[in-house]
Amino acid sequence: MVDLVAPDEVNAAVDPYVDGTMVDDFETFYRQSKDRCYRALLVLAGNEADDLLAEAYARAWGRWSSLADHPRPEAWVMRTAMNLHRDRRRRERLARRFRRRPDPVPGPELPIDPTVLAALRRLPERQRHVVALRILLDLDTTEAAELLGISPATARVHLHRALGALRRTLTLEPEDLP
Repeated sequence: MVDLVAPDEVNAAVDPYVDGTMVDDFETFYRQSKDRCYRALLVLAGNEADDLLAEAYARAWGRWSSLADHPRPEAWVMRTAMNLHRDRRRRERLARRFRRRPDPVPGPELPIDPTVLAALRRLPERQRHVVALRILLDLDTTEAAELLGISPATARVHLHRALGALRRTLTLEPEDLP
């Protein structure tokens, strides 16, 4: 994962509303949330996770004066990254109709087991979103549902189905055990 430029390197003189406290608060938020958000986004967006997360954090920094009071700013970052991912997919849809190419394979330095990541990537999009938000980002059902624009009951159903599919996919048969 590419590290973003730390907010303390931003020239506070450019923005009169930026003071040391605001920079420190954002830097603390960034350092505490970046790894969890990256793992969750990796499931949703694969190799695009770095770029999407960098853009989402840049947008969060631009709105930090109002976002700092948000109850779960990392959820805001994830939602922004998910929206960016969706926008990219929409723009690329026409190009994919004419040219089919395989998704790039993630490298070995991934913070998630490649077998688990492959199984997660095979889930339907909504199930991947729920797993990423509930399991990897550790949001509660209500928060995940709100971010996805669905009811908590629907989020629970998607999570239940996703976990069942993952169990079936990742469970080894006795003859496959070493």
